[in-house]
Amino acid sequence: MNITPRQQEVVRVIEEFARENGYAPTLEEIASRLGVTKITVFHLLARLKRKGVIRRGRYQTRSVELIASRSEDELPLKGRIAAGQPIEAVETPDTVKFSEMFPAEKGRYVLRVQGDSMIDEHICDGDYVIIQPRQTAESGEVVVALLDNGEATLKRFYREPDRIRLQPANPDMKPIYVGDVRILGVVVGVLRKY
Repeated sequence: MNITPRQQEVVRVIEEFARENGYAPTLEEIASRLGVTKITVFHLLARLKRKGVIRRGRYQTRSVELIASRSEDELPLKGRIAAGQPIEAVETPDTVKFSEMFPAEKGRYVLRVQGDSMIDEHICDGDYVIIQPRQTAESGEVVVALLDNGEATLKRFYREPDRIRLQPANPDMKPIYVGDVRILGVVVGVLRKY
């Protein structure tokens, strides 16, 4: 559904207010949170109603109801967090839509990682890797490689003068050297669930 950034802010305010209070906000409460007039909110709500995002009862104060909430592949993005020196906590409301981050187009698929050969690449046992199907790879790319024995592995691909090196990212493991290998795809993302 195509709604404007301002309309998205209205939807966010309605969601947050209902979550905090257990009932819908009034036009005045929405206007106050957005820093706009009630008339502006009235027009924004009318557009959202036409687009099928909200329902509103006539002549009822707290009758704004969301019909289409966030899609299931979308989570709220609240801002940034420091992993080093602390930074100022500033909320920057937005969303992260995973289908836009990792589109399902062009045959992309997900594999669950088993093992710890890629831990220095921050790919751990139990992680999910998003794979872009390809039959070729550039040296240095992390690939899904199918070996002659029918087994597949996730390694960094390097083409050397007389062989191919599939390099693990774990100092306790040795590289795999092969004359040729079938590339099934290249890693384009990693997801981790704790």
